[in-house]
Amino acid sequence: MSISRRIADNQPDHFAFSAENKKKIKTILAKYPKERKNSAVLPLLDLAQRQHDNWLPMKAIEAVAEICDMAEIRVLEVATFYTMFNLKPVGKYFIQACGTTPCWLRGSDDVMRCIKDKLGISSGETSACGKFSLLEVECLGACVNAPMVQINDDYYEDLDYMATSELIDRLTADDVPPAGSVRGRQGSQPEPAPTSLTKIVPFPGAKKDKGDDHA
Repeated sequence: MSISRRIADNQPDHFAFSAENKKKIKTILAKYPKERKNSAVLPLLDLAQRQHDNWLPMKAIEAVAEICDMAEIRVLEVATFYTMFNLKPVGKYFIQACGTTPCWLRGSDDVMRCIKDKLGISSGETSACGKFSLLEVECLGACVNAPMVQINDDYYEDLDYMATSELIDRLTADDVPPAGSVRGRQGSQPEPAPTSLTKIVPFPGAKKDKGDDHA
C-alpha cells in the first residue's frame, strides 16, 4: 500500500504536545546524548499518538521531526514502518491479529472469521459503529499461547472462535476483560496441566519461607 493511501485525508490544522507531555519529552530526551536525540523518535511518536486518540496526524509528524531535528520524511518513514503507529483514525479498540505460522497452525483463521462475522470488517477496516478497527500483523511474540490478538496495549491469548466472540461482546459493552490467556495458562505451560517442574524444590541452603510446604 502506498504511503498516500495510509495517510488520513482529513487532517487537523494544528497539533501541539500538552504541558504534561512536554515534561515527558524532556525526560525522554535526557536518556540520549544531545547529538543522538533522533533516537527518541519512537517514544515521541508513541506519546503523540496516545495524546491524539490513537492516531498520528501529519502535524504530529512535523512536531516530532522538529524536536528530534530530523527531516519530516524520515519521521514519516518510521511511522509507516511500524504497525503500532496509525496514520488514520482507528476505533476505540484497535485489534492487531497475528496471522503468522504458529498462530495460523493453532487457528488464527477462526479468530479472523469470528471478527468478520461479528463486526463485518477485514484487515485495515473499521466497524460501522466506529468502535473497532482491525489490522492483520506479523508475529507479536506470544507464540506459546497462540492464537492471539493485541487490543490496544493488551494481549489476549489462547483464542478460538467462541472465545473471540465473547471478547468482542465484552468490549462492545466496554467491559474490558483481564489481559492474557483466556484459559488462564501461564507462560508456556502445557495443557491441561504442567508435565514437569510440578514440585518446587528450594535451592540448597536457601532460607525456607513461612508457609512453604515444599521440600
